[in-house]
Amino acid sequence: MKNSHDQQKNEKSEISPSNHSSSSSSSSRLISIDALRGLTMFFIIGGEGIFKSFAKVWPNSFTETLANHMDHPDWDGFYFYDQIFPLFLFLVGILIPMVILRSKDNGKSDKDIFFHVSKRAGVLILFGLANYGLFNFDWPNMRWSSVLGRIGVCYFFASLMVLHTNWRTQAYTIIAILIGYWAAVKLIPVPGYGAGVLTPEGSLTTWLDQKLMPGRLGLGIYDRQGVLSTFTSLASTLIGVLAGHWLLLNKTKIQKLTGMLIASIVLLSVGWIWGQFFFLSRNIWTSSFVLYTSGWSLLLMSLFYWIIEIQGYKKWTFFLVVIGMNAITIWVGQRFIDFQFTSDVLFFGVSKYFGILQPIFLALCLVMVKWIFLWFLYRKKIFLKA
Repeated sequence: MKNSHDQQKNEKSEISPSNHSSSSSSSSRLISIDALRGLTMFFIIGGEGIFKSFAKVWPNSFTETLANHMDHPDWDGFYFYDQIFPLFLFLVGILIPMVILRSKDNGKSDKDIFFHVSKRAGVLILFGLANYGLFNFDWPNMRWSSVLGRIGVCYFFASLMVLHTNWRTQAYTIIAILIGYWAAVKLIPVPGYGAGVLTPEGSLTTWLDQKLMPGRLGLGIYDRQGVLSTFTSLASTLIGVLAGHWLLLNKTKIQKLTGMLIASIVLLSVGWIWGQFFFLSRNIWTSSFVLYTSGWSLLLMSLFYWIIEIQGYKKWTFFLVVIGMNAITIWVGQRFIDFQFTSDVLFFGVSKYFGILQPIFLALCLVMVKWIFLWFLYRKKIFLKA
């Protein structure tokens, strides 16, 4: 746990090396990043349940489509909920150059930065394993891959690249990963199926997961946090890193916004076109999925940056910032704290008076209970960090 002084000292998004950013931007925090991270976590802590509840109350084609978009497709395709994790990785990436380059500018050695990065990555991986039963000691039947583990791995390698390479090398790495992933699944033959089979049973991604991953696979025959998709997840993080470099440049806010908007349109277009030949899939994190979701991430970042940093509308972000400032806390905490029980004890009896609106009311109450927990930590200046 760290107090607010430590939080601000270590996590201020806009404080950056003097040779990378203007003095005007180096004195304030990018609230837009905290708010956007809070938006991703809003759906993780139950926001998707609110939208699903609409279909229970008013079943029709629109609400059912909305509810479907709060889940992942079985194999290929793109639903709104598929955007949440790539957006979070993008935001992880966007902060990496801001923090590392500032640390180097403040005189920290590469060794010290490496130790800090390694510790944070290790804690995230450990949290992920604990979520899936590491301390139950039934390791042969445990799922070893996790969302937090993937965040830790991507954070670690993206940080190493920022520490030891420039933005051009990072951009070339993204291109190499995306093309290499596509070539691998298209050209490398899978025993019993051949090359280029893009089905759950015959894909190279499935074969590698079965051969290389210990324990239980998350989706039976393959895992969403699989072997090959870890590389493309790193590409998503590195695109965030490039956005972070862009925001550190000595340019006006309008120039930064314009650059992000242009990049978002390019990525969305290329990702969608590539997706017609190499399908979009969150399940195996295809190359087209990386570009398409990164385009949406940049577009959302542009929107939040314009509203909050340029137009100055910041008060409305408080709800999201409270969530975003303790993202890891609630991600881990909701697996060990029974918020549903608390919500039911407090509100289930009252919910009966809401008639057909009961599902919506209960979904809102669950999110409210989790938010109040985070607000309490926020008020007490308690921030759990890896």
